[in-house]
Formats: sequence, structure tokens, C-alpha cells
Amino acid sequence: MAFMSVSFIMKEVEMGWAFRGFHINVANFMFACLYIHVCRGLYYGSFRLYKVWLSGVVLLLLVMLTAFTGYVLPWGQMSYWAAQVISSMVTAIPVVGKDIAIWIWGGYAVGNITLKRLFSVHFLIPFIILAVFFLHLNFLHESGSGNPLGVDTDCCLVRFHSFFTVKDLVGVLGSCGVLCFVVAFHPYMLVDGENFVACDYMETPQSIHPEWYFLFAYAILRSVPSKAGGIILMLCSILVLVVIPELWVGKMESLGNYFLCQCVFWLWVGNFCILTFVGSQGVEEPYITAGEYGTMFYFGFFPFLGLVQRYEDFLIRSISKSGPGSDVYVWLDDVLSWDSEAKQAKEEDHGPTRGDFGDELMSYEEANNLLALEPYCWGSGRRFMKAHSK
Repeated sequence: MAFMSVSFIMKEVEMGWAFRGFHINVANFMFACLYIHVCRGLYYGSFRLYKVWLSGVVLLLLVMLTAFTGYVLPWGQMSYWAAQVISSMVTAIPVVGKDIAIWIWGGYAVGNITLKRLFSVHFLIPFIILAVFFLHLNFLHESGSGNPLGVDTDCCLVRFHSFFTVKDLVGVLGSCGVLCFVVAFHPYMLVDGENFVACDYMETPQSIHPEWYFLFAYAILRSVPSKAGGIILMLCSILVLVVIPELWVGKMESLGNYFLCQCVFWLWVGNFCILTFVGSQGVEEPYITAGEYGTMFYFGFFPFLGLVQRYEDFLIRSISKSGPGSDVYVWLDDVLSWDSEAKQAKEEDHGPTRGDFGDELMSYEEANNLLALEPYCWGSGRRFMKAHSK
């Protein structure tokens, strides 16, 4: 029995408790890093590297599937009933739903055959994840990574070693220190207490819920009365990341250049945390209402962000027409008209003006060509830069 096997590993195998503690907490830590990575990509506009972004979304889905199949394996109360609830979702598929559920279960309910199948899936998917991971890195190598300013950096590259290796090594060592502390002193702080009880087919836990990294999706699932509608929305909570590049209408690359968009983004992050909390609570008021409103804001964030971007772009365009001699934001299209003025002023020894990069750096044509390089070519070629007139 799986539950007794886990108990044997923890109690009888040398350092078995440490292996399981690291396995549990590394999984939790990895999901925290994944969510932070996705939020960073949203904030800094990394989804414009579409192949990199799409492969990353596929990676996220595969990791979530691996985490779910691994959560079932200890065969505790919460693991078993979570598997029962999640696997029964396929019955919402018209006509063939029940047949698919029986095929997944290997019978008419979740049992030992289901456990063996999920163990095989949990073992095999990491190899697929590894392959997609290298594909993700290959796409990143082709296009190059983004940056917080959303500008092209081909003119000021740095070596990967030792700049990035040392910087990342500091973060990895610090994270490993925190992880070792958690495993040594609080190894099960993120594990539900029901999972320390062997599964009982005849007794349902008072509240069934998944691990914390799935709680936001679980809150979305139960916020819809319709079973099929809840499942569709739960899937869309991740798949919506695929269409984000099509929803972006801003002229600038990063949310760091949009003050109002930053406020909306952090509200969305707060809403994500609220949904995570709501998913851990029982199906009762006020959590039902909070889940419904949180779900509406979660999906409404993406089109609403586009409207806010349009408004802020309009404001910036209005400010850019405030006239020469002021510190304003201007579009690259307008900068093209300044090039001739800059050259003329230089011939007359009036010093550099707007649009003049200076011979000691590079010519204006070289700078313009760098800005037009992929992946930062936006079709129309419009970009902004800060102009300083003297």
C-alpha cells in the first residue's frame, strides 16, 4: 500500500525523512519561483518573445500535471479525495466523458490501478519537461532575453560568465539556505494534516482542497455553479497566458513605463493571493461571493489592462506635443524628423540637440538600426525615448 510505503521510507530508511522533506519543499519552492517568473514576464513584457513565452506556458502546464500526479501518490485522505474530485472532471465531457473517466481510473472508481497509472505518469512526464526545457532555452538563445526597460541591449552586452553566473549563484545559495532551514525545522508546514491519515474510501474529509499552488484555480472552479463552466474557466486560468501577446496594445514594452497599469497589475497579484486563500476555505459565505468577484477580476484584468494602456499612451502623446525645450516623452517616429535638425545645428556649432547621439557613441543611423532589431521591431517601428533639449 502506498501510504505504508511512505511511512516505511520516513521511519526506517536512513535519511528517508530528509529525502521526503526535500521532495515536498522543493516542489513548493519551485512553484513559488514559477509564479514569480510568470509575473515578471507579464510585468516586463517578456511575452513579446512569443516562442519563448509559449514554450514556457507548456512547461508550466506539464509541471502542474506532474505536481498533481505526485500529490496523489502518498495515498492519504486528502490525496485520495483530491484525485477523486479532479479525475472525475472528465465526466463533464459530452458523450464520452464517463468512458474516459473509466479508462483513467482503470475501473469504476479511483483505486490501486489508478495509483499505478498516476505513478507512471509522474515518472515519465519529467523527461518530457526536460525536452521542452531545452527547447525553451533554444528559443531564448535565438531571440535573446528581455530587460526591465524593454529596450534593445545589443550595443551593451556583458559576458554570461562571470556576471550572470555569480549573480545567479548568490540567489541559488540563498534559496538553498532557506530551503535547508525549512526542511530541518518545519518540513511539513505546507502539508495538509489530513494527508497523514491513510485514505478511507468510506469517509470524506470535511473540506477537500488541493495544494496551495492550485488553490487559485480551485477557487475559480467552484465559483461557477455549472460543472462544465467551472472546469472550462479553471483551464482558461492558465491558457489565458497564451493569448496575452494578442491582448497587449501598449506602445511600450514594459509595465514599468505605465504607472496606472502597474497599479492594476499589483491589484491583480493581490487578487491572486485572495483567490488562493478563498480556495483553502470551505464553501460558505463570504468565501463564495469573494471567489465569484475574484474570478471576474482575474479574467477581466487582461482586457482592462489594454484599455488602461490606451489611455496612458494617449496621455503620453498629449504630453509629447507640449513643445520644444521641455523634458517630454516622444515617439521614435517623431525623432526621425529631429535628425536633420540635429545635423544642421551641429554644422552651425550650436551643440547637440534632440535626436543627436554624438559621434563619440554611435551615429544616429546605427542607433536606429539597433532599435529596429528583432525581437523589438514592433511593425510600425514606434518607440519612445526621453528627449533632453539644451
